[in-house]
Amino acid sequence: MDVAALLTSVSPLVVYALVAAVIGLESMGIPLPGEVILVSAALLAARQELDISPVWIAVAASTGAIVGDNLGYLAGRRWGDRMFGVLGRRFPRHAGPDHLAYAEHIFTRYGVWAVFFGRFVALLRIFAGPVAGALRMPYLRFLAANALGGLVWACGTTAAIYLLGIRAEIWLKESAWVGLVLAVGLAIALSTVFRNRLERAVERYADEREAGSHEPDGPDDQKPVGRLTGDAARRPRP
Repeated sequence: MDVAALLTSVSPLVVYALVAAVIGLESMGIPLPGEVILVSAALLAARQELDISPVWIAVAASTGAIVGDNLGYLAGRRWGDRMFGVLGRRFPRHAGPDHLAYAEHIFTRYGVWAVFFGRFVALLRIFAGPVAGALRMPYLRFLAANALGGLVWACGTTAAIYLLGIRAEIWLKESAWVGLVLAVGLAIALSTVFRNRLERAVERYADEREAGSHEPDGPDDQKPVGRLTGDAARRPRP
């Protein structure tokens, strides 16, 4: 198969739409590989013959991130428990009760900072909008952190991967598609490593919550957070 000819047949508009749609749906709470899609699209932009603009890749990713997070915020604020229940049943490995409890813990502890930095973490990227909405985080603060985080993540990732792809073109000449495959493989491997570390953090927090639930009642600030999971309630810090 002629990989170069296959990639050349891809319409740039289709690539932009796919990037925006996948990242937007991921930001609404559906566990999709938004980061892998962004990395792959940025690498495609490095192939000059494809006529795919890295600027429009960044615009599509930013738009998907910001719009998706805002829709997720509104959905979480409106439907909260029902929304998380559906996500937990449909995607138990990514949006189960333990994942939700850990996300709530992070957002309750760090407030809008969790919205900004959560854009760079797979689990928090999925839950940022819905959890912030369910916890009634002030909308304007959420919007500012969400927009800034989405822009930095989308534009920064696109620029870094695009430049890497350009270097791959120079280093590998006619075999540049090999660099594309290797770079995507590396992105997937790194994503898997971070996912595994995050899963261990979720498990540790679940164990702490379980242990805390068997301890005698103490001051409220010593109880595990769990407004969205039926435990002690606490509002997020600004």
